[in-house]
Amino acid sequence: MNGGSQCRNRTMDLMIAYCGLNCSTCPLHLATLETDISHKREMRIEIACFCSEYYKMDMHPEDVNDCDGCRALTGNLFMGCAQCMIRKCVMEKRLESCAFCADYACELLKAHWQLDPAARLRLEELRNA
Repeated sequence: MNGGSQCRNRTMDLMIAYCGLNCSTCPLHLATLETDISHKREMRIEIACFCSEYYKMDMHPEDVNDCDGCRALTGNLFMGCAQCMIRKCVMEKRLESCAFCADYACELLKAHWQLDPAARLRLEELRNA
């Protein structure tokens, strides 16, 4: 991979989570950016319901905190992102993304794709850039 390619990858995946989720369209990140307190509260209620139903998390609106994206090293990070085994693995391996891992695609990643197939497409795009 040449230097220009690496720079393009870093720019391209800035808001793409290590696992391929798109943080810039994530409801958690959008709620973080919301300035209307009432609307932010409504968003957090919806997020808590979604996480409880879809991800089987025991979540309440007050559990939904601000999140600056999974790549945030400081600042706001959603508890699910902070505890994510995929994120932990990528950070331990000091990779830009799962897309650049020698073990691509591992079982953790394949299980994740069952919940979000579009994440796989984003990682494939990064691998082929």
